[in-house]
Formats: sequence, structure tokens, C-alpha cells
Amino acid sequence: MVVPTNSVTVKELVEKVRLKVLQGEDYLDRPITTSDISRPALEFAGYFKHYPALRIQLLGITETSFAKDLTHEKMVKYMTKMCTPQTPCFVISTNLPIPAELKVAAKEARIPILGTHLTSSQILSNMTSFLLGRLAPRKSLHGVQVDINGVGVLITGDSGVGKSETALELVRRGHRLVADDRVEVYARDEQTLIGSAPAILEHLMEIRGIGIIDVATLYGTGAVMPNDKIDLIVHLETWTPDAKFDRLGDRGDTQTIQGVIIPKVSIPVKIGRNLAIIIESAAMNYRAETMGYDATETFDRNLNKLIKANSARDTKKKEQQ
Repeated sequence: MVVPTNSVTVKELVEKVRLKVLQGEDYLDRPITTSDISRPALEFAGYFKHYPALRIQLLGITETSFAKDLTHEKMVKYMTKMCTPQTPCFVISTNLPIPAELKVAAKEARIPILGTHLTSSQILSNMTSFLLGRLAPRKSLHGVQVDINGVGVLITGDSGVGKSETALELVRRGHRLVADDRVEVYARDEQTLIGSAPAILEHLMEIRGIGIIDVATLYGTGAVMPNDKIDLIVHLETWTPDAKFDRLGDRGDTQTIQGVIIPKVSIPVKIGRNLAIIIESAAMNYRAETMGYDATETFDRNLNKLIKANSARDTKKKEQQ
């Protein structure tokens, strides 16, 4: 069977989500092309006008209990309709037995039946998470991604500005590399952006003057991550006298990628600046802000206190004159 490029096979699903093959082990090469999963309730009532045949069909306690009240003839009819050439597989949750009619129909259609001890809600969440990670549309970005104490940082900037060298220094300081040069990103949901390295560049970095280095080999497997969230974008810009950069941290710049809004800070690159420490501080400041602490607000409060104190002192001086 020819597998579409933007798909995974049932065999991969079995291995990654730890499902048991109850029937149809010879048909695990069937493609899964959507992360949506169907729980066929209306189909057991005979409604097939909008049957989502491309989806994995998940049967749990509710579906199998309802099926027990149907006649053998109806079950044969409905199961045959559900076993289309496009249907990738059936999954039975909670160690439930396979309906006899489904066994026959699936065998004739060469559709595998999988099982698990997990509840329908649990296995639905596991399968959806895996499939979203594999099937979501991806976008390739020029940049470097590192994880700084749990904060996923995407470093962007013009070629030659020092992104890779800065990331290498961050790795040396104990942080972890996700991707260098090219970052493959996808939206896991409306608020979460995930980045990873292309397979050909995994664990590798290009350092001008040295060439390609393997970070996992030089610094250990704890220095790399296969993928990570992107929480913050740090854009490196070459410093010029007339360029304006945020000095108080109150601009609130953002960048939208794959429909997800990500906070963004721009850092001027100038000889003598330690970019690794600056980016590390930016990541820690981001974490502090997510926990409710805002250094800009603290500065504003301190400034207001100082203004009030000076104003009161000036007023007192005038009264004494």
C-alpha cells in the first residue's frame, strides 16, 4: 500500500501509543492522514450520511454497550458500512471484547483492530497528541532554538549575526540545544508552538571557522532535546547609532507563527556584549513575568515614590522660606 507523505502508518501508532494488535497484524501499513478521531455513536443508530471514514474509529463502553442491544442483522449491516477502504483502523478501549460482527467485517476489509487497557478518554488523548505532532502542518524557519531552564527560546537574526555561537555558549552554560540553522515548527494548539530540528540536522551545529559539530557527542545527550515549546523569540539585530531598542521592556512586541502569538524581544548585537548572558536573562525575565512579576512595574512604582518624595521635599522647602 502506498502511504501518503503527510501521514503515519497504523504500525507507528501501535508502537508510539503502545496499543495491542487484536486482529489484522498483516495490515498495519494502512495510512492515517488525520489527527481527528471518531467515536461512532450515530453510526450504531444507522446514520451514515456524514460518516468520517478517514478517521480512526474508537469504540468504548458506551458504543459497545449500545451495540449489544442491536440485532445481529443490523450489526452486520452497520459494521460492513463502517469498514471502508479509507478507514485506517479500529481501537477498542478498556480491554473490551471485539463485537463478533466487527471481527468479520474488518477481516474482509483488511482493517486492523487494536486494543488497550486505557479508558476511551485516556487513549483518545494519547492518540490525538501523537497524531497532531506528526500530521500538523509544519513551517521551516531560519534560526536557532534552545531550552533555557525550561523556557523555549527561538533565536532569530540575519545570517552571520552570531546565533549559533551564542547558542553554543548557552549549551556550555548548561542549557539544551533543540535545533540549529533550521527550525521546523508546528502549532500543537492555538496557544502552543512546537519546534524541532530537521532529521538531517538533529544534534548538529555549524560554527564558522570550525565546521559541523555534534553537540550530543561533545557535551552529552543531556545537552540536546528532540523538540520543545517556543515560549519566547529573541531577535538579534546589528547595532547602529540611529537604531531604537526597548530600554524599559514595556513595548510588548510579539510575532505570530502558525497562528500562535509569541512574545518577542530585540537585542542589539555589538562588540563586547555577552549575548548568551543577555538571552539567558531574557528567558528568566519571561518566566518571572509569567509568574506575575513585572520588573517594569517595579521600576514605575519606585519612580513614582521618588517623584512623590522629591515633590514633598520641595513643598516643605517652599513652606519654610
